[in-house]
Amino acid sequence: MDIRVLRYFLATAREQNITRAAETLHIAQPSLSKQLMELEAELGKQLLIRGKRRITLTADGILLRKRAEEIVALLEKTEQEIASTDQDITGTVAIGGTPRQGVLEAASALHQQYPQIRFSFHVGDAPDIIERLDHGSLDFIVLLDRPDKATYGSHPLPDVSLWGLLMKSDDPLTKKTAVTPKDLCHRPLVIAQREGIRQMLFDWAKPVSDQLDIIATYNVMNGTPVPFALYTPGLVLIIRDLLSPTIDPAVAFRPLDPPIKTSHYLAWKRYPAFSAASQKFLETVYRLYPQK
Repeated sequence: MDIRVLRYFLATAREQNITRAAETLHIAQPSLSKQLMELEAELGKQLLIRGKRRITLTADGILLRKRAEEIVALLEKTEQEIASTDQDITGTVAIGGTPRQGVLEAASALHQQYPQIRFSFHVGDAPDIIERLDHGSLDFIVLLDRPDKATYGSHPLPDVSLWGLLMKSDDPLTKKTAVTPKDLCHRPLVIAQREGIRQMLFDWAKPVSDQLDIIATYNVMNGTPVPFALYTPGLVLIIRDLLSPTIDPAVAFRPLDPPIKTSHYLAWKRYPAFSAASQKFLETVYRLYPQK
């Protein structure tokens, strides 16, 4: 598979129109159409549904788009890394997960020392960012709790998250300073879909965990979680970090009792082929946050 053709395919998927894609690529439309048909023939799969007004992707096309994005990003990243030198360190450090204060402070400190280094942040749920780390399109990821030592290297970050429940401001539980397991019996709950989070909640709620009622799950909380509390009947299990310092008066946050606090870790592949920029970032993290 030619990397050039993958770029052609991505442009077509993005523009949803061969004519517009050809214009952005500065090639003739017949040539682009031929390249795409040859790609489908090479793979033995239909990738595009060619409608009168726009092009849509088949299931195989959607899969190829995801992999092609990773391949192109990895190639561009590799080119940047090889072009950099010790005297003039450049390149992009790709970090997955919700960027916490510790990671952002380390990125800022590194950029002050090496202004040519850039950063790319990809927000996703744990399975997504772990897959991207394994494939090499991410250098580091931020995880709740330490990952498997046999597979990943990791270092603790200074960030610690407090778990609690987000609810409407008129909910009876707002009269309490904290929420106990018994308070949640038969109350509808909205939680993260990760099995580890579910298990954490059930362990905390023993011996009444069989009375918990999870009505909905989410994979990643983009933006504010306030609408979940306002427009669903459930209490939303979240970490306090996801809320602004001044909480919307329409909702209220109450911590769990007994409290649950989660540490954050920077993780990377166990035997990485770090670029100079990525190595400098890790060194910065170690320097700013020495392990106790």
